[in-house]
Amino acid sequence: MAERYDAVIVGGGHNGLTCGAYLARAGLKTLVLERRPVVGGAAVTEEVIPGYRFSVFSYLMSLLHPKVIAELELRRFGFEVLPASDMFGALPGGDHILFSDAMDRTQKSFARFSPRDAAIYPEFDRYLMESAAIVRRLLLETPPDVSCRDWRSFKETAKLLWKYRKVGGRLYRLIDLMTMSADAYLSEWFESTHVKAVLAYYSGIGTFAGPRSPGSAYVIMHHVMGEHAGAGGWGFVRGGMGTITAAIAASGREKGMAVRTDATVVAIDTEGGRATGVTLADGSRIAAPIVASNASAKVTFLKLLPRTALPAEFVREIEAYRTYSSAFKINIACERLPQYTGFDAAECGFAYPTYAHIGPTIEYLERAYDDAKYGDWSRKPFVTPVAPSFVDDTISPPGKHVVHLFGGHAPYTLAEGDWDGRRDDFAKTVLAVMDEHAPGFSDGIVGMQVLAPPDIEARIGSPHGHIFHGELQADQLFFARPAPHWADYRSPIAGLYQCGSSAHPGGGVGGVPGHNAAREILRDRKR
Repeated sequence: MAERYDAVIVGGGHNGLTCGAYLARAGLKTLVLERRPVVGGAAVTEEVIPGYRFSVFSYLMSLLHPKVIAELELRRFGFEVLPASDMFGALPGGDHILFSDAMDRTQKSFARFSPRDAAIYPEFDRYLMESAAIVRRLLLETPPDVSCRDWRSFKETAKLLWKYRKVGGRLYRLIDLMTMSADAYLSEWFESTHVKAVLAYYSGIGTFAGPRSPGSAYVIMHHVMGEHAGAGGWGFVRGGMGTITAAIAASGREKGMAVRTDATVVAIDTEGGRATGVTLADGSRIAAPIVASNASAKVTFLKLLPRTALPAEFVREIEAYRTYSSAFKINIACERLPQYTGFDAAECGFAYPTYAHIGPTIEYLERAYDDAKYGDWSRKPFVTPVAPSFVDDTISPPGKHVVHLFGGHAPYTLAEGDWDGRRDDFAKTVLAVMDEHAPGFSDGIVGMQVLAPPDIEARIGSPHGHIFHGELQADQLFFARPAPHWADYRSPIAGLYQCGSSAHPGGGVGGVPGHNAAREILRDRKR
């Protein structure tokens, strides 16, 4: 006889846990099922190398929503943010550029490359932050169906339009962000390629695009919306990113949420067009009138359900949903931190660059993308080295360090050979870039884990290893994420909901899809 719950969550990533925690707080008997031996999805801390604890996938925190932090009381369960340094941009020839929360420090650094850019930067920052404020408000909205096929859709659309009626002319700023390339958008303000690269850098993080790709400007916005301490809103989490999901899980458990690991869901069960529960790999079945999937849309609808259970048009939309990835991650245990030739503590104003970028010009970033377009990794990849062990003494042995290298581009499918045969050569390419700016860094490596997109996909199930569960482009945002008519966390199957990053507002460790999905589930129960 099948176990019974009020709600079953497929996938114990941070969004699945968030959704489950909110449902448990509302009194629902809730079970979260995770196929791996550890919960967290992309937000995990694992001891890959003995004595060293890595934030294996996601490595920095900024997007975790203050509402989620407060309502789930995450600080009471061990969540603590440690600020990162100002962003240190390593430049050729032992030079550098800084990007800081402190306006005067950013301007002073920009002025070394363009006094004009330094002077206009405060106006640009205000302009961008006004747009970011609108998007922050939209994060907690449930996208209505603008096709208005029924009275309810019409009411929801009208309600949203009325709520944002005062946005007015600022709406065009969002249209620019969603349609323009990062380079074109920034070139309307700045002249120095080094200054433009500071912001255009974000447009390629986790995205298969270059700074000159149309629509890449929006990804800048996605990365600067953080509301926490640290440069650009970024920070480290004490104990690694797994501390976030451990805190969410503990919050949910306190309210009765059950969490089960090593529990692989192989099918979402339906009857008469309604979800009835899930079937596990061992053949057991768990019955529930509510199923919320934290898995990507492609996994949820193309692998866990028979296509005959879904409308053909919906299936085509999910098949066309773009998830191709070129992001890589290298986790390194090392004897010493990178010693950047361009860093001077007295000049920079902080002890060490725990958060750095290597991607000095727009041309450098675009060439990195050009290589990947034709099926090879970037000969000169852009790299984000972060050094959490400088501020967190819980993740490495005394005197040793953890360094994460994230960057692009490393295409999911290689034109020549495969990742199993070429992974070591790729790692040498990335380390050569590091050694160019921090000579001798690779000589002090104790051990490392190299994750290309197929490796990320195999471990956390995100198609093509895409860190956002899908491209952040205009046709895959808000009303259309992951498919037109189904952006409201519901699905064509009654009782089946989407609570993962394939839904609005997309990826990043923010907890918003999980929060919003739980709200819609509870609204439907009231109806």
